[in-house]
Amino acid sequence: MQTSRTNIHISIRDQRLTLKDGETPIRTYPVSTSRFGIGTDEGSMKTPTGRFRVAEKIGGEMPSDTVFQARVALKPGDPLPPTEDWVMSRILWLDGLEEHNANTRERFIYIHGTKNEDKIGIPDSHGCVRMRNADVAELFTLIDEGTHVIIEE
Repeated sequence: MQTSRTNIHISIRDQRLTLKDGETPIRTYPVSTSRFGIGTDEGSMKTPTGRFRVAEKIGGEMPSDTVFQARVALKPGDPLPPTEDWVMSRILWLDGLEEHNANTRERFIYIHGTKNEDKIGIPDSHGCVRMRNADVAELFTLIDEGTHVIIEE
C-alpha cells in the first residue's frame, strides 16, 4: 500500500488524522492531541506542528491491548505505568523535519493507542497524538517508516 505519495495529515482543530495517497484521502480517524495546546518546548507536553516523518514503527507483532513503557512491551504481570497516559497497541515515533520541531524525537512524540479511548476526539493527551487501539493498529499496517506527517492547527 505504501508509496512515496502516502502521507498522514493531522488537524488539531478537527481532532482528525487523515491518511492520504497524494491528495486523495484513503482513511480518516478521530484522534486526541495535547490538552496543553500546541508547542515544541521540552517538557511542555504540547503537540508540535509542522512537517515530520515516521522515524520508527514499534509493536507490530504485539496484541492491540499491549501496554508499552519506554517503548518496551510490558509482559503479563509487569506493573502498569503509574500514569493516565498509557502508550498502547502501536507506536509511530515522529521525527521533526523543521528547525522549530527538530526536538520532536527527543521529546518522545508518538502516534499511539490509549486506554482513554473515551477521550478520542477531544484534546486530552500529554503531547502525543492518541488514537483508538484498533485504529492505530490498522494505520500501522498501511504505512512504512519514513512516511511523511503534517500536523497543523
